[in-house]
Formats: sequence, structure tokens, C-alpha cells
Amino acid sequence: MLRPIPMLIFGSRWLQLPLYVGLIVAQGVYVVLFVKELWHLFAHAFDFSEQQIMLAVLGLIDVVMISNLLVMVIVGGYETFVSRLNLQGHPDEPEWLSHVNASVLKIKLAMAIIGISSIHLLRTFIEAGALASGKSTYTETGVMWQTIIHTVFILSAIGIAYVDKLSQDSIETAKNPAAH
Repeated sequence: MLRPIPMLIFGSRWLQLPLYVGLIVAQGVYVVLFVKELWHLFAHAFDFSEQQIMLAVLGLIDVVMISNLLVMVIVGGYETFVSRLNLQGHPDEPEWLSHVNASVLKIKLAMAIIGISSIHLLRTFIEAGALASGKSTYTETGVMWQTIIHTVFILSAIGIAYVDKLSQDSIETAKNPAAH
């Protein structure tokens, strides 16, 4: 006999579906932003300096990395928390999907956030050259805080990976007490 409260709790995972659909819509917005930025780069290819082209390309890379982050959250989150996608054997199945769980997803997300933060920090460092001239949109304090936040992202990812390793080691120890 099915118990109603456990079934209600288990079924509540489907409330996340609209959230994932919303992220798919947000990814569509990023596609529009990418096309807009690419068109801007193309339209000004002969007018821009090398630095302006580099900043525009970094902007495109940033949009792609955020889109990749969205794919990881949408696909990995849905697979982990809502329902299986049943893509085994599909030629386009992402390699990482076969072994995704909440722990793997956290580490992948942390690494993606560090990558995105790195692109932002690189753009900041390139534009920071104009700080002395007063033409920069950044301040020394802003650059410092962006660097500190990036460092905190890195330390957080190291902490997440370390805790994950500790929990995996304890699981292995529990499975094979004679081996340790």
C-alpha cells in the first residue's frame, strides 16, 4: 500500500521542473546576447584596437562558459534531483552524465564558476591598464575586491573537493573495513 505523505514528499521533486524550464529560457537569452556581441564584434572588426577585439572575444567566451554552466545545472540537476533522462547509448550523451551525482555536480559547478570568474578577472586586468588615465570603469579597490572574491572562489572549490574526498574515503572505508 502506498503511503500518501512519503509519496507527496517524493513527488514534490517535480516542482523543480518549472525552474529548469526557466533556466532553459535564460539560456535562450544568452544565445541572443552571444549573437548580439558577435554582431557587434563583426561590425567593428576594422575599427577596434587589438585590445578591444580581445575584450569582445573574452565577452563571447564568458557567455559560452555561462551557457555551459546552465547546461550542467539543467541536465545534471534534473538527472540528479528530478528524474532520469535515460540517455544511455545515445550518441550525444555527455560523458560526465553517466557518473553525475550531487557531489560531482557541486565540483563541476565550482570549477565552472572559477572559469567564469577568471574570464571576468582577465577582462578587469586588461582594462585596469587605463586606471592611471582615469578612463577605466574600474577602481583600484574594485580590482582588489574582484581578485579577493576570485581567490575565495578558488579556496571554496578546494574546500568542496577536499570534503568530497574525505566523504568518499569514509564511504570506501565503510565498504571495505578489512582493506584499511
